[in-house]
Amino acid sequence: MRRSFPWVLAGIPAAATALPFLGVVSARGVASIARTRGPLAAAVTVGAGATVLAGAVVGARRLRRSKVRALRDSARRIDAGFTEPPGSATVTTGPGSALAPAAVGREGARYLGSATTAGDIEFVTGRSPVAEPIRVFVGFDAADSIETRIDLAVAELRRTGAFERSTLLVQAPAGTGYANSTPVDVVECLTEGDCASVAVGYGLLPSFLSLDRVALATRTQAALLEAIADECRGGTRQPHRPRILLYGESLGAKVQQRALPGGVADLERLGVDRALWVGTPGGKDYDDVHRLFDPVAITIDRPEQLPLSIDEHLRVWFLEHDGDPVVRFRSDLAYRRPSWLNPSGERGRGIAEGMRWSPGITWAQVLVDTVYATDVTPGDFRSAGHDYRADLGAVATAAFGLGDRDGGGWSPGWSPGWQVRLEERLRDLEVRRAQRVAPGSSAG
Repeated sequence: MRRSFPWVLAGIPAAATALPFLGVVSARGVASIARTRGPLAAAVTVGAGATVLAGAVVGARRLRRSKVRALRDSARRIDAGFTEPPGSATVTTGPGSALAPAAVGREGARYLGSATTAGDIEFVTGRSPVAEPIRVFVGFDAADSIETRIDLAVAELRRTGAFERSTLLVQAPAGTGYANSTPVDVVECLTEGDCASVAVGYGLLPSFLSLDRVALATRTQAALLEAIADECRGGTRQPHRPRILLYGESLGAKVQQRALPGGVADLERLGVDRALWVGTPGGKDYDDVHRLFDPVAITIDRPEQLPLSIDEHLRVWFLEHDGDPVVRFRSDLAYRRPSWLNPSGERGRGIAEGMRWSPGITWAQVLVDTVYATDVTPGDFRSAGHDYRADLGAVATAAFGLGDRDGGGWSPGWSPGWQVRLEERLRDLEVRRAQRVAPGSSAG
């Protein structure tokens, strides 16, 4: 996102270039030139100013289009370390899959090539896995319509036996198709492999450049959830219904929430057991969406705020850092003081004590902060800004009902210290993935 941000603002150089001419070709300026140099000079000046303005705007647009095209090409280009399709039949693009690597793109290849192994599961739990994890991914380029992409995803879920697993995690990816593997790693380890996960892409550009695709992304996610619910209700093919878990991060969180306009009623209708939404971007509908899930929701900033015992009614979890500018940014910052900058109130974690609200200025400051909210080093997990990697092990475990803070877990017999080993392995898995990514490539 950071590399893309300047091109979103590509019109600013055009405006800056044209401003001097706008001053010259104002009505007063033209009249002055006409008096001193004659009407021909005035006409030439107006024409020159208009030409420069038009040229600057056209040039900026062309530059932006070329950069957007380059970003799309990059999202289609698979990293050198992931060009070899997975060898497992339980993973899309693996043996028996109808989808080729080109249908999943860069982010899909990373996601599918990162499934946890038997060794990972045994390291965390101390037990041999009961099954090989299933991962399904359908990229934006896999088909020309939402309906066909969803059909491909359901076909892959059927082929791999996903509906026969104990748990099915549905992830809403970010704009490029990026699907965070860390929460999936948690589920794969703590279900001892008896799980499946699925993600369907809706674009190829970073989230910051995909805001115009939120409606398309919402329809994609809603169609996927409906199709999964229909499959689970069928009963003719499936001996039981898996637990349905939802995960969305950043733009993916917003998309998944919008796909559930009925709030708790939609969770019931679609058979969703739990949802974890991380770093939901702010906006005019932010408060309204949160209220939809209030009766069954909890919002926390970090794992230390997890309740000691998890009430079964808590089905929706919002993980949002107090100091995450992506969460805090909204249009009314320009003219209204937010509650998190109340001078007499307590500051949340990560919000500078010296920060004060100023009309317009705070809006611009938080906008710029969103660009630099995530500065990550693989394996060096931080709980700050828009980086939630250090929180996901403990929070996903609790939110998805896979274990509690005092140990134990959903499956008896795990060897002591599994929580510590889980955190260690999550970091190792991320470093392992990063080592396979070609230098200079990025996700988000």
